[in-house]
Amino acid sequence: MKKLILASQSPRRRELLQLTGRPFSVRVSGFEESGVQEPDPVRLVRALAKGKAEAVPMAEDEIILGCDTVVALEKEILGKPRDEADARRMLRALSGRTHSVITGVCIRLSGRCEQFESKTRVTFYPLSEAEIAAYTATPEPYDKAGAYGIQEKGGLFVQRIEGDYSNVVGLPAAELERRLRLILDRPEG
Repeated sequence: MKKLILASQSPRRRELLQLTGRPFSVRVSGFEESGVQEPDPVRLVRALAKGKAEAVPMAEDEIILGCDTVVALEKEILGKPRDEADARRMLRALSGRTHSVITGVCIRLSGRCEQFESKTRVTFYPLSEAEIAAYTATPEPYDKAGAYGIQEKGGLFVQRIEGDYSNVVGLPAAELERRLRLILDRPEG
């Protein structure tokens, strides 16, 4: 039986992967994300997920799972905010608008990588400056793409989502589980 390795230090991804009921361990990737320059959000998350998966040492009986999530507002990719001013800028931009959350997943096994991405559309209510200031005064927005966490207080900004909720948190768990079943149930060779 193949051992599943998550190449991520994200506690949210660990929690979501636990939902599958599959045993796994964590092996943090040392991949340098800043070296990947790609203006297209889908190609960006695919490249980052693959880079993370390939940067982790792998034994023959292991499957490495690399992931990356971005928020895209029209043509702008919103990563993790650099500081409070950047977080405020992102939240102002998202206020009252619809954006996409895209997660790229790379499943690395036996000399090959299988990749997919999941896209969810998220619409925010209009946000007041007071709401933005109160939220950016907490530690929540600073380790999340787009400067918000839907699973935390940032969820109060969300008017509607179209697509997979867990993808917005950071891992499309249901789709991943179905893909892992196909991979793990197919004959080797």
